[in-house]
Amino acid sequence: MTQIIRIRQHGGPDALQVEESEVGQPKEGEVLIRHDAIGVNFVDTMIRDGKYPVPLPVIPGFEGAGVITAVGPGVKGYAVGDRAGYFFSIGAYASERVIPASDLIKLPDDLCTVNAATFLAKGFTAWMGLRALHQLRSGEVVLVQGASGGVGSILSRWAKALGATVIGVAGSQEKLAKVRAGAHHALYSGDPAFLDKVREIAPQGADVVFDLVGQHTWSLSLGAIRDGGEIIAIGAASGQPNVDGALLERRAISVKGGGVPQFVNMRTVGAASAELFDAIRSGTFADIDAVHFELREAAAAHRAIEKRTLQGLPVLIPPLATRC
Repeated sequence: MTQIIRIRQHGGPDALQVEESEVGQPKEGEVLIRHDAIGVNFVDTMIRDGKYPVPLPVIPGFEGAGVITAVGPGVKGYAVGDRAGYFFSIGAYASERVIPASDLIKLPDDLCTVNAATFLAKGFTAWMGLRALHQLRSGEVVLVQGASGGVGSILSRWAKALGATVIGVAGSQEKLAKVRAGAHHALYSGDPAFLDKVREIAPQGADVVFDLVGQHTWSLSLGAIRDGGEIIAIGAASGQPNVDGALLERRAISVKGGGVPQFVNMRTVGAASAELFDAIRSGTFADIDAVHFELREAAAAHRAIEKRTLQGLPVLIPPLATRC
């Protein structure tokens, strides 16, 4: 029997129910993977409370990594014993699962499986921002709204490693130390002198703003960006912003956004994974901790996300997982 977490009705963290289920065998084009680690992302909480609509009942989670234990007919490139991960395939909150082989990425021998589950989805989101939506150049001034969050902490460090001057923005004074660890400058979004401090660092404004928050930070993003700059809108934890198209046109500001599967796909995943794995190997994210929860403790992980008490990136560890 396989341990799974299922949502049968929308609600708070207690809506995540621990169950046992038969997983079945892989069919054409599928494999059976035993998870060693499962990434937890903010979108998982949105599925749980109904903000991200999917039919119920559902096993949440989009990201995991582990070992292939069975291979269905027609699968090429994967064999029993291979280590693999994925970043956008719903149904991850399970100790093992059947998954289309086309959703998988083979993991290099030197990459810990738990690291893969920690960084794949968030790392590819950062790659999308830095490489697909905006081609980051050394010397640019980058402002990151939501720099203390999972994607924000990865993106800030990666941009810094690529030669940008990074201004990280926190939504509370308590998070400034966390932001400062990954950025050249740490600012509090509630500071009345916020925009003045941005202009002290970048007199013309930032070249690019990565807004990972949405409605609550949109006006600050507009004030911080230089004329002719780019705002990269990735996610909207506080809701979608009200965009003034005439203002953007007058200031020649472009706004770009999109979802990870749109930009990290069959055509680009090789380059994206190579860059992400190299960044992990080089220690770019070495100071970002993973916070481990047992799979049955998924509700506790969701509570920690909502209370903003996490000191690292949350990962679920199933029973009998191989740790590294």
